[in-house]
Amino acid sequence: MVKSTDRKMERERRHIRVRTKISGTAERPRLCVYRSNTNLYVQIIDDEAGKTLAQASTMDKEIKTKHSNCEAAKEVGALIAKRAIEKNIKTIVFDRGGYIYHGVVKSLAEAAREGGLEF
Repeated sequence: MVKSTDRKMERERRHIRVRTKISGTAERPRLCVYRSNTNLYVQIIDDEAGKTLAQASTMDKEIKTKHSNCEAAKEVGALIAKRAIEKNIKTIVFDRGGYIYHGVVKSLAEAAREGGLEF
């Protein structure tokens, strides 16, 4: 009998596997992406101190597109880059959260790079 795959569980397993190798420091914090059906959330995290340094999502007032699509991802990427540069964060480690680097995640990363972040 063929079992159906639980996509959420597989994503969480990929994320845990990647997180064993990636962690954010004060010099190079981690840019973490979470994508739900309706919204897109991004945080810049210092894992050593256990603190969130900056965050952005599609629920912010500055974001005009209120969905989890590529246009909203570009806006969120530009916003998180702006907020990071205001706090003197220029280099980061990109944590795609177990998602495939395609579509929304790719456009968010490219917009953050265009905004001035290096990764």
